[in-house]
Amino acid sequence: MRPTTFMLRPVPEAVSWVLTRFTRLITGAQARWLGCAPVPVQRIYFGNHNSHADFALIWASLPLPLRRMTRPVAGADYWNASPLRRYIIHEVLHGVVIERSREGSTIDPVDIMAGALNDGDSLILFPEGTRNTTDELLLPIKSGIYHLAQKCPQIDLVPVWMENLGRLLPKGEIVPVPLLCSISFGTPLRLQEGEDKEIFLARIRDALLATMHSARPAET
Repeated sequence: MRPTTFMLRPVPEAVSWVLTRFTRLITGAQARWLGCAPVPVQRIYFGNHNSHADFALIWASLPLPLRRMTRPVAGADYWNASPLRRYIIHEVLHGVVIERSREGSTIDPVDIMAGALNDGDSLILFPEGTRNTTDELLLPIKSGIYHLAQKCPQIDLVPVWMENLGRLLPKGEIVPVPLLCSISFGTPLRLQEGEDKEIFLARIRDALLATMHSARPAET
């Protein structure tokens, strides 16, 4: 874990503080812990994915002790594309940056994520693999989360459902539109011994949808 490293980097820590406050202000989201408590234990937070603001909201919704041990998993093609993005993902968020295309790469992204977990960090990831710009609630769940759970079966996976992020920061836009959003943390799950991949991926999908349904009555 890296809690002390934040104290040695005053500028990124200050940017982190500003990013957290700005994200909370622009979304108006109050975290709802429906299936677990916000305690500083190692976890994989997996959410639905509609916007580049998704992982910022999950990260900003965590209490400070959790933020200091939690790293977003981010695509290198987007986050390494400009100096500002590189600074935010590497210096401020200490993200786990992976190549989404395996072309020309000899490093398995799952091994990179497992390495971060083995170092004691928590992760934020999106099992759909890309942003959902369709009318469907979820895109098909990719197999990466299954292979990661195989390598680290002792880690709880916590479903996170977010509403309105796609309209807050639509694809192709860089300036967010203030809009009331919501974020809910559901009941953790783990890969069961000998569990089939398709069954596990169906449970991942069901856990996200169950979190959505648990959150929505509270909003009406």
